Amino acid sequence: MNRYVLDSEVQEYIKNHLNDDVHKLAMSKSPFKQVDSKELANQIAAKNKSVKKLPTWYKTDSIYYPALLSIEQCSSETTAVYKAGLAIGDSLIDLTGGYGVDSYYFAKAVKTLTHCEINADLSEIAAHNYSVLQQSNIQCLAEDGLALLANTDETFDTIYVDPARRSTAGKVFMLKDCTPNVIEHVDLFLNKSKRIIIKTAPLLDITAGLKELGNVSEVHIVSVKNECKELLWVIDSNKSVQEPKIVAVTLNESQKEFSFLKGEEETEAELLNDIPSGYLYEPDTALLKSGAFNLIATRFGLKKLHHQTQLYVSDHIDSSFPGRIFKINQMISASDLKKEKTLKANVIVRNYRDKAENLVKKYKIKPDHHKFLIFTQGANDGYLIIDAEIVQHY
Repeated sequence: MNRYVLDSEVQEYIKNHLNDDVHKLAMSKSPFKQVDSKELANQIAAKNKSVKKLPTWYKTDSIYYPALLSIEQCSSETTAVYKAGLAIGDSLIDLTGGYGVDSYYFAKAVKTLTHCEINADLSEIAAHNYSVLQQSNIQCLAEDGLALLANTDETFDTIYVDPARRSTAGKVFMLKDCTPNVIEHVDLFLNKSKRIIIKTAPLLDITAGLKELGNVSEVHIVSVKNECKELLWVIDSNKSVQEPKIVAVTLNESQKEFSFLKGEEETEAELLNDIPSGYLYEPDTALLKSGAFNLIATRFGLKKLHHQTQLYVSDHIDSSFPGRIFKINQMISASDLKKEKTLKANVIVRNYRDKAENLVKKYKIKPDHHKFLIFTQGANDGYLIIDAEIVQHY
C-alpha cells in the first residue's frame, strides 16, 4: 500500500481526473514523484468501478483502492448487507477477508469481527478503509485464516468463508474444486463456531453441494437484477437437519424471497391447455436456480405453458412474484411477423427452436423498452409467439 496516494494533492488529482482515459493516463508521466502513473490509473479505474457496486466507499474521502481485480471480485454492498443478516451471536471470523466489504457489514451485525487476509498489502488496505469508514470493531490480521483457526483456542459464534475457484479448474460446479477446500475442514469449523456461512459462485451445483457438505441448514440463492450473484450455504453446529431450507432471494428496489424445504419442489404443475391470455410470468434467475419450476406455479396459482418451458400464465397480477410480469396482448404467427416492415420489441426466447439473435436478424426487430416478443412453446399449440408488454420489472 503506497500511503503517498492518500496525500491531499494526489486525492484531489484522482477526483479531478475520474473521466480521463485510464489507459492513456497509465502511459503518461505522473505529476507526483512518489506515485507513478499506473497507480493513479488504477485508483481512478477502481473508484469508477465502485460507483454502483460500493457507493459507500465511492462517496467517502481518502479510501484506498486495491488492484482492479479485487474490486471486480469483491461482494457488492447490496449482497453484503443481505449476508450480514445471516450472522448469529457476538463474534465472527472472516477467514478469506479480501478487500473486506463483507466484513464491514458483518461488523455492523456483531460485536467483534476478525478479518483474515493472507495478502499483507490487501490486509493493510482493508484496515485503513475501516478506519476511514469509522468501523472500529474489526481486527485485521495478515494471516492465513484457516491456519489461525486451527491453531487458536478461541471460538467464534459465526465463521464466514469465501473459497476461491482454483485457476486450473475452469468452470467450477463442486466445492472440492475450490480453495480452501471447505469439505476437508467442516469438522474444524463446527468445533470452532455455532454457525458456518460459506459463499460460493452461483454455478455451483446445489444438489452436489448438499451432498458434499452434509447437514446444511439453509441455502440462499442471491440475485440482483436477474443476475445470480452467489450461493450462501449455512451450517449450524447444534442442529440436525432433515431437509435444508432453500431460499431464492432477489435484491432489487425491493427484496423478495421464495423459500421451501428441499423435496417440496418435487410436485406437479397444472399446464395451460388454452391460448395464453391475461398475464405472463417470467421467474427471476434465482427461482430457476432453485429448481422449483413446478412449485412456483403451485404457490402463485399459475399455469405452466409447457413441461420444459419455465413461463407461467395467470389472469391476475401478483406483485410479490420474484420476476417479471407481462400483459399478453395477442398471439402472432411467423407469417404475420414477416409482413411487418418496422418491428420494435425486445425478444425473449424460452424453449424455442431458434436463438434470440437469429430471430432479431431474421425479422429485422429493433429494440423497444416496453414491447416484447416472446418466442416459446405451449403444451398443445406447439411453438408460440406472444406479443406482450411489461407491467412488472425485476
